[in-house]
Amino acid sequence: MDVDKPDFERFYAVLHLEEPIDRIPFYDLFADPEVIEAITRDELKLKYADMYSIAKSILKGDSKYLQALEHDMILQIKFYTSLGYDYVVLQIPSPFPRTNIILAEDVAPLKRPKRSWQDEYRGVIESRDDFEKYPWPDLSEIQDIFLLLYNTMARHLPENVMIIPLTPGGVLENVMWLMGFVPFSKALRRDRKLVEDMFKQVGKVISFFCKISAEQEKVGAMSMGDDMGYKKGPFLSPEILRELVFPWQRECVANVHRYGKPFILHSCGNLRIVMEDLINYVGIDAKHSFEDTSYPVTEYKELYGDRIAILGGVDMDKLSRSPLDEFIEYVKDIIRRCAPGGGYALGCGNTVANYVKLENYLAMIRIGKKYGRYPVKRW
Repeated sequence: MDVDKPDFERFYAVLHLEEPIDRIPFYDLFADPEVIEAITRDELKLKYADMYSIAKSILKGDSKYLQALEHDMILQIKFYTSLGYDYVVLQIPSPFPRTNIILAEDVAPLKRPKRSWQDEYRGVIESRDDFEKYPWPDLSEIQDIFLLLYNTMARHLPENVMIIPLTPGGVLENVMWLMGFVPFSKALRRDRKLVEDMFKQVGKVISFFCKISAEQEKVGAMSMGDDMGYKKGPFLSPEILRELVFPWQRECVANVHRYGKPFILHSCGNLRIVMEDLINYVGIDAKHSFEDTSYPVTEYKELYGDRIAILGGVDMDKLSRSPLDEFIEYVKDIIRRCAPGGGYALGCGNTVANYVKLENYLAMIRIGKKYGRYPVKRW
């Protein structure tokens, strides 16, 4: 196997807690469009578009958007494969329209026109009346849109490269986004039935995405982002997570496992208190998102690396601010501690965000190829 050539078998081995035959693979949840453009030196045509609406237009025959979609898919494939990832991310657009968004100036090195934030104090669904009036998505339309995007990407995949679809947020995330965190928290006490119905509506959509993704031949694994905590612990008590969130996450995992595909959970937050639930009940195959100050990847590899794959973990603050020489030694130490025995893929602690230093990010990739060779040596 050529260490510079993508091959999904390399990453597949890690997801099955094995050592790859040549080098450590790379894993990132996704890369920001500004990073993709900077690395490929080309422009994404639909980078800030509402992709759900764009896809609906294409399905109605708008060839202009189809050409732009083809271009962007090819560019994304170029980004991932040229760097040495063994897969390409297919970001599934959200079918849940929201207006509770706050816009702010972006100060990242590769800044975008505006950075969007969740308005935690208001939701588009705060009452039973809001719930009944909300335009909940039709599953057949969801399937048509997904297949359009999947087939467009699959047509251009190089040999031995697979797709890892990413759900449009997770079960808990979408409920909190739609309701706003503060109204959601109040509703847990004041209108529990509304919250339960929210999880049913959102859960069936996200689990359906998992099912139709896992059915596809060129899908190698499924990933879901569902942030569940802060640095010190989960947003919600373990009891509430077990009652409302984990059963739907478990259904998502089951829909993926039914087709023999691994399931990757990305979740920010210190989740030590519920990791046994996620491994034994939800049934995840891999965990992504780590932060040195509160839940470092090296610690999670030591604690859980014999049962699930551990992915990424190169701290976002160090990616963004560390001097290059210090950063190189830091990444080498992660490889020393996490790579032996397999079950680990190198990557960012969160995403390839537009605020990271490209110099550090590219150094991480370079170091992985040079020092992540198996058998891993104690250099």
